[in-house]
This record gives sequence, structure tokens and C-alpha cells, in this order.
Amino acid sequence: MSPDVTAFGPDFPFGYDKWLGHPAGLGTIPAEKHGAKVAVIGAGMAGIVAGYELMRMGLHPVFYEPGRIGGRLRSEPFTGQTDIVAELGGMRFPTSSRAFYHYVKKLGLETRPFPNPLTEAAGSTVIEIEGQKHYAERLEDLPPLYREVAEAYDAALEEGARFSDLKAAIAARDVARIKEIWDPLVDAWDERTFYDFVVSSEAFRKLSFHHREVFGQVGFGTGGWDSDFPNSMLEILRVNLTELDDNQRFIVGGADQVPKGLWAHAPAGPMHWSPGTSLKTLNAGAPRPGAARLFREGERIGVTDVWGHTELYDAAVVTCQSWLLTTAIDTEEALFSPKLWMALDRTRYMQSSKTFVMTDRAFWRNRDAEGREVMSMTLTDRLTRGTYLLDQGEGRPGVMCLTYSWMTDALKMLPLPVEKRVALALSALEKIYPDVDIRSHIIGDPITVSWEADPNFLGAFKGALPGHYRYNHRMYRHFMQGEMPRHERGVFLAGDDVSWTPGWVEGAVSTALNAVWGVMRHLGGRTERVNPGPGDMWDELGPVRLGE
Repeated sequence: MSPDVTAFGPDFPFGYDKWLGHPAGLGTIPAEKHGAKVAVIGAGMAGIVAGYELMRMGLHPVFYEPGRIGGRLRSEPFTGQTDIVAELGGMRFPTSSRAFYHYVKKLGLETRPFPNPLTEAAGSTVIEIEGQKHYAERLEDLPPLYREVAEAYDAALEEGARFSDLKAAIAARDVARIKEIWDPLVDAWDERTFYDFVVSSEAFRKLSFHHREVFGQVGFGTGGWDSDFPNSMLEILRVNLTELDDNQRFIVGGADQVPKGLWAHAPAGPMHWSPGTSLKTLNAGAPRPGAARLFREGERIGVTDVWGHTELYDAAVVTCQSWLLTTAIDTEEALFSPKLWMALDRTRYMQSSKTFVMTDRAFWRNRDAEGREVMSMTLTDRLTRGTYLLDQGEGRPGVMCLTYSWMTDALKMLPLPVEKRVALALSALEKIYPDVDIRSHIIGDPITVSWEADPNFLGAFKGALPGHYRYNHRMYRHFMQGEMPRHERGVFLAGDDVSWTPGWVEGAVSTALNAVWGVMRHLGGRTERVNPGPGDMWDELGPVRLGE
């Protein structure tokens, strides 16, 4: 772990944090365009960031949202509570996500280390596979097999991706060096899976099948990796290289405080608008209903909401998950090229399920006769897969994420009501902790989510399959519209599923900022020479293009 490693590339090594923090600002809009309305479809993190920065430039973002502000930053309060929540979406945020933390700091929110396995914040970790249970407070406490697995993966990364060299280049923000190493890896690994990377490495070939099995079940850092085995290896390399799976923190009181806070935040010295103006005041206190139709009328973009009201805009930022453009929003086909439609439709979303309960206290901190915590952060091959214990502080209720699962494990939960999910999770955990009466500590009502069952999402987030790099490239570069035919201009895509790092909020923020640059240029605006934006640097830093 290096304090200098950030989500800087590797595909597009542009410093969004530096752009955001520069005193020259992100850019300016011509005065005659001040107050122009821009539709923002989706009030998740991407939409809110895009709207907030466009407002600061003097534009008028108008939001369309069928659910709630925050999107997949969804913090659900427990019964009788306001700041003790179940984090149904994003819940752990790596410190390498510098652009995201720009807004966390702006709002003055408190963060604390997230209790991932084998971290100080967790206190202790229990790994139980095939009925064999191991208690650990450090990696060194586990049997040699687990250290062998961790060392084999480190060796595989060096062998297959020049990992140390590339991380050093990212830490130094050495663009030429990053591209020298990364660009050949794109061609080498786009069409190969994560599992292929593991099993074909020299380090893992020397080990048993059980070593690979343990790696899939347990992994290291945030937990097991086997749900990602079918994904393109590039997806995993980005996460490892930019330390998205390391040094993670949670936001005290709920992650949705970030988008909700920006919604109500009045920035100092915005262009055009009077002091005290916020997204909330510009939108009469609440977003409009969800978008039902998206179309072009002349040079303007039309949006019709679910109640039939239509309004025309100078531009639109679309941050909803891409499948909704064919399943929920009647989108005029000519707005996007056939190749972009192919990319949008071929996006593949991963399933995810979580189930939480609140407890009377953080009882797991009690010690048994051997001096061990009576319950630990737990990784297992049982249906719970990952169980996280969140201590809310002395004298306060605790929070247990009983089960956090993906893909086929999440699908096992899909048809079940919350009570059945809790019962199954408790049954599994009681086999691991037969002497712990978990049930006696549960208070309030349980909370659960299956993102694939939510009609506004249809899945948790994108997981790129082998061969999807070209699709990702088409979506990510969409904000660069200078060479597009006029009938495709004016609608800008954003959101983590457009980014290179789906499932991570930094991808939502960075693509929102791409869209801000795109809207600014579309309306005749510009950046200052001393603070060029992502589009200004595209020709120099743009992702490598693979042949079609």
C-alpha cells in the first residue's frame, strides 16, 4: 500500500483530483448561456456531481429520478434510528478515490476504517471453508496454505502484469511509463478471464487446486474473488493497481450523505446564481419523476417524464444504468450510433444481495475464555459468504451485515423474503459459532436488498466480460463529441458502468466530470490553459484503441 497510489488511470491517466482542486476552476460557460437548462437523468452520485459542477458554472441542472437521491449510495436507517444504517449499495471507499473524497471533505463528513478481513478495524477474522475454522487477527495467524495463496497471487501479478513497475508509475503519475506498460496489457488480457490469469500463472501452477479454491472463496483484501473469475482480467488489474481494494473507509452516518449533501449544498461564489443557490433550490426541492422518453427536437434534447410532461434542454447528462435506455426509457435510436448501442446493450450486470440486522450492542467484541473475540468478520463457503460486523461506538447499537454475496450466491436469495434470508444466514453462522446466541442480540427489523430485482437498476454494477474492452472504450469516450454527427451530440453518458472501474464510486465521479467537460464545450465554454480538463488532454492521454 502506498499513500501516493490513486485511481490515476491506468486507461486514461488524467488527474481528476488535481483538476477539481485547481484554483482556476473547471471552466466557464459564455454569459449568454448562463441559466441554460441541462437535463440530468438519475440522481445518484454521477448525476449529483455532474449537476453540482454544472450549477457552479452557471447552468441550471434539472433532475429526473424515479427512486431516491443517492442511487446505489443507499443508506437505509434501522427502526427508530437516523444515523445507524444498512449500507445497501456502496459501503467501503478506498482512500485512493481522491475525486470522491474531494466531495466528502467539502461536506465535512467523518470517515473511519472499514472492518475488512484481517484489518485492525475488524479486530479479528474467521475463515471457515469445508468445515475447517481458523481464527486470525493477522495473516500470520492463518495456516501456511493461506500465506501461500496470498504470495502466489502477488507473484502472478508480477509475472503477468509487471505489477510493481506499474504501481510505481501510477504513484509517480508518470503518464509515459503507465502507457508503456499498461497499453500492451490491454491487448494481452482483454479477451482472457481472471480465472485464466490465476491458473496460467507459474506461481499457481505449482500449487494445488485447493489453493485456487481457497483464493476464490477467501481472496485477500475485501474478501473472496470467485464471483469475478469469469470477468476480463483487465477489470481486476485496475482494482489491484489503483488500490481500490485496499485501505477502505466507511462514512459515519451513511454514504448517502455525500449525494444528499451535495444536493443541498450552496457553493461559494457560483457563476450567475445568487448566494445560497443549490441543486435543491433550482429543482423546487425535489427531482422530477423518472424519465420515460428521450429524444431530439432540432438542436435541443427533449425529456418526457413518466406523467407525460415534456421539456426541451440545451443538453442532457444520462447517468442511469445503460439497460434502462432500452427497457425503461423510450430512447430515440438516432441519439446514439449503432456501435454505441451495441456497447450499451452488451453491458453485463452482476447480481448482488445483502442482508443486515441491528443488534443491541457490538456484542462480538466480548472475549471468550481463550481471549478471542466471540465473533469475527467471517469469510466462508456457506451461503453467507461474507459477514461484516460494524461497531457504532460505545453505548450504541451494532450493525451486522449477515450476508454479502454475488452472482449465483445472490440469486439463491432473490425469491426469498427478508425473514427467510435472515433465518438462512443465522443458521449458517450458528454452525460456525455454535456457542454464540446471535438471535438474542437482534433488535428492530432486518433490511435486505437484491439489486437485480430493482427495476431502476436491474443489477448491482457492470462486470466486463472478456472482449468487452472495445465496448467500454466506446462508452467512456462518448463525452468527446467533436467528430460526431450533429444528431448524436448533446447527450452525455456518465456513471460507474461507463467508467473503467464499475462498482466503484470513483468511476461515477470521474465520468460525471467528463460529462461536465462535454456539456461545457457543447455550449461554447472552455477551460483555463493552466487547468486543462479531460477532453483537452484526450489526444495525449486517451485509452489505447484495439482494432475492430
